[in-house]
Amino acid sequence: MADTTALVLFFTLTGVLNERFIAGMDWQEVGLARLIGTPLMIITARPYGLWRDLVMATSGEAIFGRPKALLFDTLALLSFQVPIYAAIIWMGGASGAGLLWGIVGAAVIMIFCGRPYGLWLEIVRRWYGVGQPHKERSGRFA
Repeated sequence: MADTTALVLFFTLTGVLNERFIAGMDWQEVGLARLIGTPLMIITARPYGLWRDLVMATSGEAIFGRPKALLFDTLALLSFQVPIYAAIIWMGGASGAGLLWGIVGAAVIMIFCGRPYGLWLEIVRRWYGVGQPHKERSGRFA
């Protein structure tokens, strides 16, 4: 439930902003994309949380000498969410240049939101009283 709450709140806001102001979708298309996106976010929130935990847990000292939470939160988000988002806005009516700019916009948003979303996810998990598995296993992430 924590992963779902975090994902739906965070990415509904960023999705609306991207769809309307970057992809140039009209409000009806934005509404349709959100109607399509919300159930998909609900379905994919926990798998993404597990994916992020795996990426964060395997990103440690053996690779870079010390963990790089900013980099790995960003990579986890880009690799999991951008393809899903592309499908959402395509089904919502984006096409051609609008679809391309929407995907590029989402990738840029994911680059800037990777770590903030990772921190937000950890905050929401604490509100729900659940731990962060990657922290519990390794104790290395801040």
